[in-house]
Amino acid sequence: MLTTEELFDLGHTLAAEYLSAYTHPWEALKGLKEFILRLGRTLPEIYAEISPGVWVHGEAKIAPTAYLGAPCIIGAGTEVRHGAFIRGSALVGEGCVVGNSAEIKNAVLFDGVQTPHYNYVGDSILGYKSHMGAGAVTSNVKSDKSPVVVRDGEERPETGLNKLGAMLGDFVAVGCNSVLNPGTVVGRNTNIYPLSCVRGTIPPDSIYKAADNIVRKI
Repeated sequence: MLTTEELFDLGHTLAAEYLSAYTHPWEALKGLKEFILRLGRTLPEIYAEISPGVWVHGEAKIAPTAYLGAPCIIGAGTEVRHGAFIRGSALVGEGCVVGNSAEIKNAVLFDGVQTPHYNYVGDSILGYKSHMGAGAVTSNVKSDKSPVVVRDGEERPETGLNKLGAMLGDFVAVGCNSVLNPGTVVGRNTNIYPLSCVRGTIPPDSIYKAADNIVRKI
């Protein structure tokens, strides 16, 4: 089972200390809202609290048609584009892109993450410079609404979470119109082919072509 340390370089998020307290990253989701509120109150003056519980770095670019729900923090150099919807409980790092019709909720986006077109990222953590292709989404609720189980071979740890999207390691690239099913974990430097339906744990340094066709990068 991939750990927080194995998935992420914590030097690329303001949540480093918070995440480091958890062996597995999904364990951090339950308290994320409260953490963001605490963190926001300690940010330097370059972060403006533009509305209660919404902190935006002075070098971020926010389209006038974007919605920023509380609590959230938007980092330096990040671009939140036309029609983006940040529902709340979102920590968006430096140099990120949250694009047209992208929706972010209860999530951490490490520095350099791109969700540029028609993406849903809910109850998820996206590692440094990970990328979601157009239309790629994290599915965060099972059809029967039961608690999400993370699968890795014979391991089936129960999370106790009814809502859990995906954990993407650093430098993961998800192809267009892919669906990451509840509890998906993708190791660092892995590529997901477009139109994929992904579940379980995908090893690092891999290319996911289909559930029965996952190859190691050379």
